[in-house]
Amino acid sequence: MRAPSKTPSKPAPRPSRARAAAKPAAPSKKAADPAPDYSIAAVGRALDLLEALARTGPAPLASVAEAAGCTRTAAFRLLRTLQARGFAIQDEARGVWRLGARWTALGRAAQDQGALAAAAQPFLAELGQAVGENTYLLTRDGMQAETTALFQADPALRVYADIGDRRLLHAGAARLLLAYAPEAVQTQLLAQRLPRFTPATRTDPAWIAADLHRLRARGYLITADEVHPGAVSVSAPVRDAAGQVVAVLCITAPSMRMRPPRPRSLLPQVLESAAKLSRALGGTAEDAASTTAKAPATVGGTRQGQGLLLA
Repeated sequence: MRAPSKTPSKPAPRPSRARAAAKPAAPSKKAADPAPDYSIAAVGRALDLLEALARTGPAPLASVAEAAGCTRTAAFRLLRTLQARGFAIQDEARGVWRLGARWTALGRAAQDQGALAAAAQPFLAELGQAVGENTYLLTRDGMQAETTALFQADPALRVYADIGDRRLLHAGAARLLLAYAPEAVQTQLLAQRLPRFTPATRTDPAWIAADLHRLRARGYLITADEVHPGAVSVSAPVRDAAGQVVAVLCITAPSMRMRPPRPRSLLPQVLESAAKLSRALGGTAEDAASTTAKAPATVGGTRQGQGLLLA
């Protein structure tokens, strides 16, 4: 018998290119890291209580706690803390809690600062455009200076302080605010261990105290390197209708753009801008020319011998 012939088996079909090509791995959908939470729960609960008091008006503890969504025990402890700072008042005769007068002062301060910043903006812009440098308005809050307004003359220029930035009063243009602050503020600040922002920052209380007298007599401040290395500031005080210094107007620019005698030459413009703002606020200011005339040709300071008018 003949053996059956072996039929050659058909080769297995080759996979199509589409099937043969490895599918790219789907990108893993890694959940984005949640933003860090810097909130403090106790502060949040205290603010909830204050907002509840603002909504309900004078109310018993139980009602305030319910409106704020917290227990009576927590509400009582927080309200006692707020009472110690003047933010809440307990009317024991009526058995109710209400907002304290401290909020009125804070609200007035916030309103005043907003109005001051708005009033200052045209003068900051006028000065900044005239000299081609960034201009700033600093106000005092306790022992700190806050940048309340600024004008950026050129987007390419470095901004040394954003609106809302704060620092102690002992260094840079902020020291001019300290010179006109109440004596109690000066004493309290100089009793602290003062931070050194740069190697040129003045931290010796005796030197600062003496300088405050010089600044009040002189009526302006030119300083270099005290807060930011390589930055020079020219600053003048701004007065309100009561004659009180409520702000400092200044130019701050890189030292490469503020080589002597430029700081000295910019001083009359800074003084004049501060005087204009003072008049807009109902105050008065010494004539820029007479103030500049009192300035010595050079004053020893951070850069002795370079001709900068530094305190």
